[in-house]
Amino acid sequence: MNNPTAARLQALHEQGFVLIPGVLDAGRIAELHRAIDELRPVHWDYQGLVDHYKCVFNRDPLWLPYLDLPGVIELAEAALGNDCHVIGQTAWRCHPGFIGADLHQDYQVMALPETLLDDPTFELPMQICTAHLYLDDIDEDLCPTLAIPGSHRAGRPPRPGETHWRGHEPEPVLCRAGDVLMFRSELWHAGSRNRTTDRTRYLLQVHYGRRMVAQKFSPYLEFRLAPDVLAACTPRQRRLLGDHEEAEYD
Repeated sequence: MNNPTAARLQALHEQGFVLIPGVLDAGRIAELHRAIDELRPVHWDYQGLVDHYKCVFNRDPLWLPYLDLPGVIELAEAALGNDCHVIGQTAWRCHPGFIGADLHQDYQVMALPETLLDDPTFELPMQICTAHLYLDDIDEDLCPTLAIPGSHRAGRPPRPGETHWRGHEPEPVLCRAGDVLMFRSELWHAGSRNRTTDRTRYLLQVHYGRRMVAQKFSPYLEFRLAPDVLAACTPRQRRLLGDHEEAEYD
């Protein structure tokens, strides 16, 4: 029997990312479009050519099922451990004229020599992975995510002005509404422009981390889980939001 999670985990190790097709149906896509349209900025949120809203899981129980979507959560747990948790859930609208982001790496624990990473017997452990839930069909004009396959094994982030790795240029990830891109935090990737004149890209991100990666929920000391959100959580969602069993350093 085929094991899609095992194959996707292998892709994360080999390519640094994997596209999971058809995770969200039309009803959920429409629900998320409406929910994002209703968001209003708080704390570090901002609006403009791009609208960016943090910690949306804490605004309404509606967002909770998107923390542990079937096919996505199994991959997160396989990559990061059965006790992994969520370190962020952010919603985006990228309007016409949005300029994207340069080639970058989200996070790497430490710099590593490429001679080590070139060794096929060495498997670089994952610490953080991000799921991009695409809510529109993504073509080359509508802000496709750009990624360099295998660049998570560079052992470092891109240098200023660096645009390729070992001769490989960033490639656009073209997909359909409802597809999910999972990528590891060491991957070299970029955001591209919205070159359309009449379309906005809607996106929901979920960031997963190992148990010992801190949960960074702004505004930090003032952050509190909303009672209605906590009451609506499943046991797995409670764990993802920090309700762990006792462990070292607790």
